[in-house]
Amino acid sequence: MGARREVTTGGILGKKKEKKTSRVMESYGTQFFSQIDKLRDQLLISIDGVTDRECVEEELSPREILTRIESVILGIVDSLSKNEAPVLLLPNRSSWSNVDFDSGMGLQMSSEHSVTNVRSNCPSSVTRFAQILKILSVIYRLVQGNSYATKRDVYYNNTQLFGSQRSVDIIVDDISCMLKVSRRALHVLATSKGLIAGDLCYLEEDGTRIDCRSSSAAVSVSSNIYGIRNIVSSAKFVLIVEKDATFQRLLNDDFCAKLSPCIMITGKGVPDVNSRLMVKKLWDTLQIPIFALVDADPHGFEIMCIYKYGSVAMSFEAHSLTVPSVMWLGLLPSDLQRLRVPKSSLLPLARTDESKLSSLLKRPYLASHPEWQKELELMQQSKVKAEIQSLADISPDFLTSIYLPNKLRYGGWL
Repeated sequence: MGARREVTTGGILGKKKEKKTSRVMESYGTQFFSQIDKLRDQLLISIDGVTDRECVEEELSPREILTRIESVILGIVDSLSKNEAPVLLLPNRSSWSNVDFDSGMGLQMSSEHSVTNVRSNCPSSVTRFAQILKILSVIYRLVQGNSYATKRDVYYNNTQLFGSQRSVDIIVDDISCMLKVSRRALHVLATSKGLIAGDLCYLEEDGTRIDCRSSSAAVSVSSNIYGIRNIVSSAKFVLIVEKDATFQRLLNDDFCAKLSPCIMITGKGVPDVNSRLMVKKLWDTLQIPIFALVDADPHGFEIMCIYKYGSVAMSFEAHSLTVPSVMWLGLLPSDLQRLRVPKSSLLPLARTDESKLSSLLKRPYLASHPEWQKELELMQQSKVKAEIQSLADISPDFLTSIYLPNKLRYGGWL
């Protein structure tokens, strides 16, 4: 009996200890996420009544898309019937003068944008004219047959005509802009380069179940984001990571499980459209804070801005690509001084960096972010930049054990 009482007493004490530990951990968790929860509340208030109105894209019927393509072809036939050289008018997707800025949407193509003439009788554009017609014919057949192809498939359809994959990539986006339809509606998909991991499960369009919760390997971002459904997650936030190397480091350190339930995604540098669509999908579905972790250099800052406000080249699809709620978590230029990152880890700004920095300081969204402007001006004055990996020179696990936990706990984002 004595032995039994001892075991019973020990069990009771053990349970009391477990409950106390649980309460402490729960209290710690509540305290840890208080700033993130406040941010989420602020974001939800700011988008209340706006998201549904602005983010839902009207789905065009296949017949309407085919009609728009037929209209382009009829214009060419009409020119030929008049003995005139056909000309295609493409919206200019490379000029800032064609872009308007809206803090709630990002960079949008202006309704009064300039156009580029692609002439069939001009030696400098005749090849491009032929390429556009070829891709229009491929798209027409895909939409008509309700089938899909990747941009890679389109390239191999006639490699001699296209010359490079990049030509196909640019023209598909040009056609999308010209017809005022999404690339998805053209039935042309892009192979994704991004990776995603963390507290996230969903179904692909074909019914395949994707589980991103494995701590040892990431999942490739889907090439058909529009087809994703049944998203399930208890994540507190999404972390966009600029570089694959940093992403893999966080994955190896089991960052998502150790710190909190979260989702990590990387576009491996300048993000492809699918990585941007995925971030947009997560925001629209989960509406949790999204943070960007990028290098403290002009290139890293611009990458963060692409996720948040978009790019000039894809401004015609701003409604489906931009996520203005994205916050700049780091690496901030001010962090380099505050954390006393070793000088040996800092790199001097190259001429191209200084030129890019000057360009960034003129961006329209800087006016609504004075704290961003201060950070960029600090970089300009110090004439140094740093990669995220430079934090490892403070201590090997500084990024995952100290930097990110403190940033998230105390609201160290801009």
